[in-house]
Amino acid sequence: MVRIERLADLRPVHQRQAAVLALWRWRAPILAFGLDAEWGVDQSVLESLFRLAASPAGEESDRAYRRAIAELCTAPLFTSEVDPDTVQLFQLETISNLLTFGELLDKPGVDEVERVVEASAGLANYLDGLVEGSFHSHPSEEAHRQYLADLAGRASEGYFASRHFAVETACHGALGVLPDSAGLLDSSTGRALLALCEDFGEELVTTMQWLRMTGH
Repeated sequence: MVRIERLADLRPVHQRQAAVLALWRWRAPILAFGLDAEWGVDQSVLESLFRLAASPAGEESDRAYRRAIAELCTAPLFTSEVDPDTVQLFQLETISNLLTFGELLDKPGVDEVERVVEASAGLANYLDGLVEGSFHSHPSEEAHRQYLADLAGRASEGYFASRHFAVETACHGALGVLPDSAGLLDSSTGRALLALCEDFGEELVTTMQWLRMTGH
């Protein structure tokens, strides 16, 4: 409910940017690992989608995003059965969220933005479950426990969900100062928010590498 209320308080252009930042938290995880060759997905198309999403809102960038989505959807991935491993599951969910963002361009509104933002938060929750369910101790287990302890009872979720919420809160709190006509890549504040999400994404990559190494 808190997440929905914060989104509703944002102006439409900043709601859209909140969705972009939610996508950006999973940019590093989807690009850091090689995509299954059988999926037939061109990684450069995915990179283009992230870049276009972070561009200034407008008919030109929206058309370019739709074209990239159309190209993506020609991949064999969308017409074949897939049996993903843990890392690939995160990749597939991120691709799905990129598609959802494309739907947001045609039907803007807080409900559509919420779908993107909630999907990002849901993946962080899912990662917590995988870590907690592992037979191996996470290399940063003590640091994660201390992080949650430092929240002084404000954490009702696991480490990654709590970190995701903290990053999301910082992003939403700063969006109001961004100019309406600028994309996130076009201002120092926007780039700082993307970097914040990127840093979180790199932390996700490290844990996913650990999950793959331990055979989860």
